[in-house]
Amino acid sequence: MAEDLNHSTTPLLSTVLDAIGQDIVTGTLPAGHRFTLQDLHQRFGISRTVARECMRALEQLGLVSSSRRVGMTVLPLSEWAVFDQAIIGWRLDAEKSRPGQLESLNQMRLAIEPIAARLAAENASDAQVEEILTLGDRLHELEVEPSPRVGEELATDLRFHSVVLHASGNEMFAALAPSLLAMVKGKSVYGSAKRDPIGGTEDLHRELAVAIAKRRPDEAEKISRRILDAAAQS
Repeated sequence: MAEDLNHSTTPLLSTVLDAIGQDIVTGTLPAGHRFTLQDLHQRFGISRTVARECMRALEQLGLVSSSRRVGMTVLPLSEWAVFDQAIIGWRLDAEKSRPGQLESLNQMRLAIEPIAARLAAENASDAQVEEILTLGDRLHELEVEPSPRVGEELATDLRFHSVVLHASGNEMFAALAPSLLAMVKGKSVYGSAKRDPIGGTEDLHRELAVAIAKRRPDEAEKISRRILDAAAQS
């Protein structure tokens, strides 16, 4: 009889993948640990078809290698697709792996975003400049008078930095935007009790927007670095 993937008692693939992924990134399943499709079947009560899909997804993420003789072998961090949103999310979700992931993201932002801001001051289109200015103003407004809509400040901040990365004109910076900005979301969710996404840097955001609009690359780079330095300390 064909296995029914839609059976109500079969956990979703994403649920199983989340559980195994978190076990690997936290070291519960350490590098070198081996497990089989049968192990997944027994642990989660899933069909072999779903287990194979999970195995393929784990392989694509660089979390495991597989062979017919030994099943799946957990790979070390050096093999992981560390920019993948799933891996970043799992590492941020777990208390054990969160500090290291936040530190890595912070270092990446410090290395990339100030240069992206400099390039944005040189390359941003008129439409991008207008949006950056609008977002900068909105962040200042939200700090003075918080929105009744939960998450608006975080969403505005994410959009602000994303537009700057895209406005740099560097397609690789733009492609990294979701991974880099995962830190902003992570600190908002798991940070201080206040969970202030912009950490009192609303004036600096507006200054950065103006520097980009006035085509002042040196100034834009410096202000971006000040924003990130403040974020690292919050």
